[in-house]
Amino acid sequence: MPISVSKFAQIQQRLLLAEHEDEIASSPLSSSSAAASASTRRALQNAGHALTGMVLTNCRTGMGGREVGEFGLDTALSGSGRAKGASKDEDNTRLGVHGITVGDIVRVEEIASGKTAAKSKAGQDDEKSQRGIEGVVTRVGERSIWAAFGDRGKGKQDEDGVDELWGRKLWLVKLANDVTYRRMNQTMAKLEKLQESEHSQLIRVLFGHTTPSPLDFESVGSLEFMDPSLNDSQKEAIRFALASREIALIHGPPGTGKTHTLIELIRQLVQRKKRVLVCGPSNISVDNIVERLALHKVPLVRIGHPARLLSSVLDHSLEVLSQTSEAAAIVKDVRKEIDSKQASIRKTRNGRERRAIYGDLKELRKEFRERESKCVDNIVSGSQVVLGTLHGAGGHQLKNQKFDVVLIDEASQAREAQCWIPLLPASRVVLAGDHLQLPPTIKSKSSSNSDQTNSALWDKEDLRFNELSNTFDMRNLEITLFDRLLSLHGTGIKRMLTTQYRMHQKIMDFPSDELYESKLVAADAVRERLLKDLPYEVEDTDYTREPLVFYDTQGGDFPEKSPDSNGISAKSLLVESKCNDMEAAVVARHVENLVSAGVRPEDIAVITPYNAQVALLSQLLKEKFPTLELGSVDGFQGREKEAVVVSLVRSNQDHEVGFLGEKRRLNVAMTRPRRHLCICGDSETVSSGSPFLKRWMAFLEENADLRYPDISEFTS
Repeated sequence: MPISVSKFAQIQQRLLLAEHEDEIASSPLSSSSAAASASTRRALQNAGHALTGMVLTNCRTGMGGREVGEFGLDTALSGSGRAKGASKDEDNTRLGVHGITVGDIVRVEEIASGKTAAKSKAGQDDEKSQRGIEGVVTRVGERSIWAAFGDRGKGKQDEDGVDELWGRKLWLVKLANDVTYRRMNQTMAKLEKLQESEHSQLIRVLFGHTTPSPLDFESVGSLEFMDPSLNDSQKEAIRFALASREIALIHGPPGTGKTHTLIELIRQLVQRKKRVLVCGPSNISVDNIVERLALHKVPLVRIGHPARLLSSVLDHSLEVLSQTSEAAAIVKDVRKEIDSKQASIRKTRNGRERRAIYGDLKELRKEFRERESKCVDNIVSGSQVVLGTLHGAGGHQLKNQKFDVVLIDEASQAREAQCWIPLLPASRVVLAGDHLQLPPTIKSKSSSNSDQTNSALWDKEDLRFNELSNTFDMRNLEITLFDRLLSLHGTGIKRMLTTQYRMHQKIMDFPSDELYESKLVAADAVRERLLKDLPYEVEDTDYTREPLVFYDTQGGDFPEKSPDSNGISAKSLLVESKCNDMEAAVVARHVENLVSAGVRPEDIAVITPYNAQVALLSQLLKEKFPTLELGSVDGFQGREKEAVVVSLVRSNQDHEVGFLGEKRRLNVAMTRPRRHLCICGDSETVSSGSPFLKRWMAFLEENADLRYPDISEFTS
């Protein structure tokens, strides 16, 4: 059934608004420019979200004419100006402990004195100093923070405002990042306004108005693969993607070499003189591809704020290339003149002279932007492969740029509205991901599966549209483009990678049979490898020779608890969470036995679905094994370790399992290890949660090394 493009876009905008409002409500950070009182500033500083008593100490010109300012503590201030954690006996220029990091968005405001406050009341104060200016943190040191201004899509006023901060007492506050939300909303608004006659063939296919065109294998011709290590399923996925005319989905289950496959696909497209835009939902997903592509000398450029990129890819970033290319010389002289003018501001006290310098700076920046824009256009236009995040694809650098193929990696972890940022002008797309792992995180109940009857959001027309549209609920932001296209067009638009290079056969068997149609095959190199076979000295013990261990805590001796009943303060992160102290003791003992046998702590991860259990396990293990990785299941998606220990937590008389019932979360948990998976949980409680959980518990009882912990060992 075809989906109405405009109606879909309307509903997406409504869902995005609800999600954005929920994010703002649940965040301690501000997204507005509201003035803050002294007590609010102190509270934000104590929480690590702000720094007070700051001054502008340096300024230079960055890419695009952006002003990059350096901010340090005002040494004239008393100790009260220091950040939390800075000792009175220490150098009074140290910032102390704070939570502002590279890539954060900050607002810099003047701290109003009695004099400036009086001016403000009289309407004489400068508007910028009142509302502050917003920028992105580019560097954080012990004594200073650098931030770039004028690049938040709000015009040039923030950039010009930096000059007016000299000599003023300032404070910096971390802001909630609303850039991605604004880009998604703008894209959905554009999609809604498109007339039917303006719909591209790709849009028509993506909304079911027409079926995908037949595969064009003739154009692929005789395919010679550049990478000799590719397996048959990877080759078939590449051949399929090259032959597709509008859409192709590459399904990459855990450990099947999805990124490896994409690198070959990109190289094949480049060889065929195709121009490719590669996107992902996160910077790390994009940088991983940049690192691997660069090894093959592919002509590429990475767009995005350099503060958010891995250091290993900076040489391929647009900012670095624009400063080192031949075209960079045309802007170098203007940059020097701007920096010289800025230096003169600090030496000038005369108001008339300062205003004249400000005027000169505005003209110079205009010239700088015009010259650099040509330089950037030349670099981007000359690159066959351009890489950036999904929301970064909506930046001015790609305006009017045309691509033959858009490739979206980790598409099953991206909101559909994000994907439309690069897709709106596209004609052909390849999506890669695994829809059987966790979808994007959605906070708003009205935007997820947890609330589909919110009458405030939906009218009768919406509900009717939803019934007709698809087997999927269109009122749910958790539904990704990857999911929706599979439902709309079926598995004919997809190819799955089937050889996995991560897990021991026993670890792989259950997810393969239950979720991947029994199609996964363990590569010879990993099929039977164990902890005792690690390339360093590890003893052969009951712990290191077993690939799959299950501690069954059934019987009621290992009950779950709420966080505050176990001595863990119920912080916002832990509210409604669960923990299990006796189960945590079993997990800790198992980790100790692995390490005693010679397994390095850095090769072990302990994961659990509940943040309260993460906090409890941290108390037991982190000090003793600082290199041990410990976290939530959700946070470990995309990662792997030699040994993974999973604490399921749930154990109660009512047999409630909470979100353990989510197959995709459990799939992530059970597919992270290479050589050893240890599960700790109550089979009686867990097996009652769903047919899937019942089958998993039965599988573990039949195939794992089954152990029943004795409560007396952990209570004495």
